[in-house]
Amino acid sequence: MKLEGQIGVGFAAGVALGAASRLAGMAWLHTTVIALEPVGVAFIRLITMVVVPLVIASVFVGVASLGDVRALGRIGGRTLLYFLATTLAAALLGLLVALSANVGGGTPGAGQMSLAAGAATAAALAPTPTLAQTILAMIPQNPFAAAASGDLLPLIVAVCIFGAAATVTPSEARAAVVRFFAGINELSLIVIGWLMRLAPVGVGVLIAVVIAQSGLDLLVRLAEFCLVVVGALAVHVAVTLLPALWYGARLRATHFVRSVSDAMLLAFSTASSNATLPVSMAAARDRLHIAPDVVAFVLPAGASLNKNGAAVYKAVTAVFLARVYGLPVHGGTMLTIVLTSTLAAFAGTGVPGSSLVTTLIVLNAIGLGPRAAAGIALVAAVDRPLDMCRTLVNTIGNLVGAAWIARAERRASV
Repeated sequence: MKLEGQIGVGFAAGVALGAASRLAGMAWLHTTVIALEPVGVAFIRLITMVVVPLVIASVFVGVASLGDVRALGRIGGRTLLYFLATTLAAALLGLLVALSANVGGGTPGAGQMSLAAGAATAAALAPTPTLAQTILAMIPQNPFAAAASGDLLPLIVAVCIFGAAATVTPSEARAAVVRFFAGINELSLIVIGWLMRLAPVGVGVLIAVVIAQSGLDLLVRLAEFCLVVVGALAVHVAVTLLPALWYGARLRATHFVRSVSDAMLLAFSTASSNATLPVSMAAARDRLHIAPDVVAFVLPAGASLNKNGAAVYKAVTAVFLARVYGLPVHGGTMLTIVLTSTLAAFAGTGVPGSSLVTTLIVLNAIGLGPRAAAGIALVAAVDRPLDMCRTLVNTIGNLVGAAWIARAERRASV
């Protein structure tokens, strides 16, 4: 059985166990389920362990691999601008759709759920930072202290600065540093693979505890969360990517879909932008007729940095979990969600599950504190199908960007 199937079985078993523990005369089972919570907390701690090395390595390699920032020229400038604009739009649309759908609203036991990660279960929510505080917090003062405390926003900014500096160092020195961080990135992916093998047990225990405490009504909210994520992804494609395709690349949607359908199907089935990259590049060169040098720069850079689907997912998840835990979503929180979802989307790698890990950046930024990792565990059971959907959107966004930039540079015959 594939891993996603095993996680589904663990999820179902946890639901059944938690529901049974709430029946009359099953107080002993309820006590037993609650006593198993440390097993789930241990799983959460292990996932959290990977966040800092994954973020540092993936962001550094992604930025350093862009080439000399002084020589990127118009293609590089347009590419980075496209990445930033579409990712920011994705985060904003995810937030707006989540707020409009009231995702997570009315969750039974909101603000009362006891799951925690590396802290006492009764720990209070941290005060929600203002926008000014969030912006100041993004300015790195001590990257090592930020890494030690799990304060990932200034860490990402610091890594981007050092990654940009690496692009202008002599090639031999740059290659050595990039190889080192690429190795750390590979190690992080291996550890994630190991930890995901523990996911069926960890997810089963965590869901059992949540159901035992909050009841089956929480599952309805989780299903609504999935529908809102998929809806927000569809809105982003319709509102952002299709107009970019029509007016920027001057391509019909039907022609585009026919030309890149193999890459889209592969992205959806594998949930991996990296695995899809060779097929995407072939489709862009051979069927969209984009110049090879544009393809060779835009698509690999996009697989590393441009994750529109991840930005949508992070924004919706932040709203959902904030409401689940009773955290008010006001103006300052909304701006924080958009900014941090945009930045966090550039972290991680194009492999299944990485976006789930880096979503912790957003949750910590809005003040969920010790409950952030527990919230991630809550949505982990439904992450695989959502990962497939957001990877599809990531791939579409990168291909649309390549077509638009090629048209702007007059480097395509479409």
